[in-house]
Amino acid sequence: MKDGARGLAPILGSSIESIWNAVGLGWLGALLVLSGSPVAASSLTLLDAGALSADQSYAMIVGSRLGASFVVLVIGALYALRGRESGRRSPISIGVLALAMTAIVYVPGALIGLSVLHFGLLDSVNLTPPPLFFDTIRSVSAPAIALVEQVLPGRDALGAGLLFLAGLGLLLVSFRLVDELLPSLSSETDDGRARWYVGPWKMFGIGLVVALFTLSVSVALSLLVPAVARGYIRREQILPYIAGANITTLADTLVVGILTGNHVAPRVVLAVAIGVTCSTVLMLALVYRPIRRLVFALQATVLANRGTLVAFVAILFACPLLLLFVR
Repeated sequence: MKDGARGLAPILGSSIESIWNAVGLGWLGALLVLSGSPVAASSLTLLDAGALSADQSYAMIVGSRLGASFVVLVIGALYALRGRESGRRSPISIGVLALAMTAIVYVPGALIGLSVLHFGLLDSVNLTPPPLFFDTIRSVSAPAIALVEQVLPGRDALGAGLLFLAGLGLLLVSFRLVDELLPSLSSETDDGRARWYVGPWKMFGIGLVVALFTLSVSVALSLLVPAVARGYIRREQILPYIAGANITTLADTLVVGILTGNHVAPRVVLAVAIGVTCSTVLMLALVYRPIRRLVFALQATVLANRGTLVAFVAILFACPLLLLFVR
């Protein structure tokens, strides 16, 4: 990906003129690949190659998080097809709630994090591994990269683009393998246990821990679909869980930032994490109840009928497409 990104630097440098374009690129990419982590990782690779500035890489990561929860909506829809007609709304609602809650905490959090980045509050942070670490990686990866370059055409923009896409494809496969290897919550059995209640701060902590250990917000949030559908958790409880999972899911992106060897990349990820953490904690402490009413009102509107759900999905794709053309 890094070698391909360097070849794409002149093209992306002229096509991505603002942070809005970068948000749109990250958002749309996450929607299309049904995952935010590979898109966020590619933004750091493009930053290291000089194709994106620190602000643009930051914006692309934020965009990738806005679209990452789309997979939960897809999983909810597939899960709903297996159930009774009367119970189909509940699984689908998890995806709507996840997308809405992510936007509510990430939009103000992005402004906070960008301020942290601009004021240089993380300039003293240096998470770059020793040179020996990268020498070892290059010695292992160089033969594979050389083989791919022999197959792909030239060193022009087309060849660079194909090389970057090949790297992105491998990254997607690796994230998918991690998701598949992780244990999933079984929904085939129902022992009739009653619903249980956990307060918002505890659910926030559970979301933090689950996403940290799974390193995947898609896994952490997808667990909610059968849990809510089978009555283990009330839908009213899950918003803090979603907010917590959206913070620690950045752990794998931070690792990618460290592995690039670019001292700015980890700072970009940390700025996103700090901003989102601040906005989430403030939201839970000060305005959680109004936010909960707002999110559930939106969910009720979206799921009122099939037409409003289709319109919601159309808007999800239209917004990043429009951002790509903002100049």
